[in-house]
Formats: sequence, structure tokens, C-alpha cells
Amino acid sequence: MAINFGKRFGLGGLRLPISDPNEQRSIDYETLENMIDIFMDHGFNYFDTSYIYHGGFSEIALGKALVDRYPRDSFLLSTKMPIKFMKKKEDMETIFEEQLEKCHVDYFDFYLIHSIGKETYENCKKWDTFEFLKQKRAEGKFREFGVSLHDSPEFLDLILTEHPEIDFVIEQINYIDWENPAIRSKEIYEVAVKHGKPIVVMEACKGGTLAEVPDEAKKIMKEYNPDASIASWAYRFVGSLPGVRVVLAGMPRMEFLYDNIKTFEEFQPLNEEEYKIIDKVVEIINANTPIPCTVCRYCESECPKNIAIPDYFALYNDMKRLEKSSSANDVLTQAFYYGNFIEQGRGPASACIKCEKCVKVCPQRLEIPKYLEEYVVAELESYNPEAQIKK
Repeated sequence: MAINFGKRFGLGGLRLPISDPNEQRSIDYETLENMIDIFMDHGFNYFDTSYIYHGGFSEIALGKALVDRYPRDSFLLSTKMPIKFMKKKEDMETIFEEQLEKCHVDYFDFYLIHSIGKETYENCKKWDTFEFLKQKRAEGKFREFGVSLHDSPEFLDLILTEHPEIDFVIEQINYIDWENPAIRSKEIYEVAVKHGKPIVVMEACKGGTLAEVPDEAKKIMKEYNPDASIASWAYRFVGSLPGVRVVLAGMPRMEFLYDNIKTFEEFQPLNEEEYKIIDKVVEIINANTPIPCTVCRYCESECPKNIAIPDYFALYNDMKRLEKSSSANDVLTQAFYYGNFIEQGRGPASACIKCEKCVKVCPQRLEIPKYLEEYVVAELESYNPEAQIKK
């Protein structure tokens, strides 16, 4: 039976609406239910989550807000096996059954190995993970299985060659990473196409950073199309790629949902002039973003010192942008926000012990301890509000 994908846009469970910005588990169920109703009413039906999202509460949230409220055949549900966080082979069965229970379903439409990498792949081979997944698929526990990837194109080519039974791939693709020598989105995309695997896109808007581009870039985009949102450029970039099945987006606020629906309801591929504009925008963004963090928070869960790594990086990036375009008072605000995190019990950046647990799980391959020390500690943590006020 053919799978009805509806429209090529999916609701991602990594960034759901929350009531407390400091607590990822504080899902705002009323807003989420409203979002799902609007999403479904407009003909969209793809939902993606994972065992680890929102501190383990994302699957629970979709079980309550989606599965309990809609017929099972009216939507498509995708989730992921957290091999990276498992200790033994038996965990695969235990966690899989737990996921079915949390999501209130008897089967998933799509099931993936989450963030497969070289170390994860070794465990997959040791635990016969692919045989486990093939068996679950044969039992009707899901319709297709795939892999989500934050690794190299060479690695993706290896696993797709060794495991042609993989049905599809989730990849991080966006226009800022397309030619990035560290992320290599274009090359990874090309590997999936070469193997004939459908692609689901994650991080199309780079954790929301491509919705808030520098003023110089925004001016170019708005001069060309005043009615188009800045975020729509990012989603149209990935949606224009052949072989892309669905584009995922985390939408913590209702206005994001409406904007994305507008983009995908009557989707228009980018034209040649728009591609040229994006090239200019990439140059501007690269010159204005010191730390290319997407706020996925994988690093945060690994930190033994409870350092709010992505929040500190966001504050630092904002501070550097404001230094170029705003007043000293606006820059000062970032230092106050930083102090608030410390008062709330989060570890300061200077508490980093350089264990590099964060580096191992970072999808962007950031040198996190280095950024904490050389950027956040040196410039944000040591920022002297009193001296700035006296200026």
C-alpha cells in the first residue's frame, strides 16, 4: 500500500512549544494541540520525534496531542532508536517497546537509527541492529526504516553500500551548510541521491538561525520579495532539491507554523536569481556568526557541569551582532541574561573541565570547550556591565 505523504512538510518534535524556556520537558499541550489541528486541517500529516527530544517527553507529547486525538491512518509518525545512548543489545527491544507505549501506537510509519556515526555503527554491527530492524519491519512494527546522519558523505556511502535495505535517510541540509567544508551537506545529499534513497530534511532553518539573518542580508531578501519571510528562503532552498520527500521544521511558536504552511501549501521552487541572492546571504551570515550552533542541546545533556552551552553560544552570537549594529545597552542585556542563567543554578562557561563529552555528540562538530573558553568566558562572562554603564 502506497504511503500518503500529504504535503512535503513535517512537524519536527525537537522544538515543540514549551511553557518554561528553562525546562525542555514543560510541553505546552494546549498550544501543541492547536498547532496539530491547524497542521492537519491544511493537509499536512508527517510528524517526527525521537526518544531523547525534550528530555524524553517529545514522544509522550505526540502520543497525547496527536495519537489520542486522531485516527491512526490519518497521520504518519516517525521516531528514532537512540543507539548512541544504549548500553547493551537488549536495550533495543526494551526501548522500542517503550517508544510504542509512549506514543500510544501499535506501529510506527518510519523508524530510524538516531544520529548514526562511526562509533554508533560499531555498536549496530555488534548488536545486529540491522537484523533487528529488518525483523521489526517484517512484523509490521513500522513500514520503513532509515538512518539520521550527522557524519561524512564517505560514511553515508559506506553504510548505504553495506545495507541497501535502508529505506530512506534523514539529513541536515540548509543553504548555509551546503558548501560548508565541515558539514558538507551537498555531498551528503548527493550520496543519498546516488543510492536512490528518499531524503527527509532536518535543520533546514539551522535551528532558527536562518530566520534571523543579519540586517544586510535581510535587506537584500526583502528588496527582491517584500512579502516573503526570511525563513521561507531556507525552506524553499531544501524543498527545491530533487529527491527530498519531506522537510521537517521545529515550531515552538504559532507564527512559525502559519509561515511554514504558507510556504509549503503552494510551494514555489527557487529561481536562478534567488539562488544568486542566497549565495550573497551565505557570505554575509558567515561573516557575522562566530559560533554556528543550532541549539539542538545534545551537548547540554552530556555536560557534567550543567553548563547551558547552546544558550551561552546564542547570547554570545547576539552580543557580537549587536556590537556591530546596536547600542552598548543592547549588548549589555546579553551579559545580564548570562548572569540570570548562573543565578538559576546553571554552570558558568568557566566551569568547563574540557572532558569533550559535548564534542562527541555535537552534530555541527564544534570545538565546544574552545568556544566556551575563548569566546564565552573571555568576552561574555568577563563582560563588565558597570564599566559599560559608565561609558
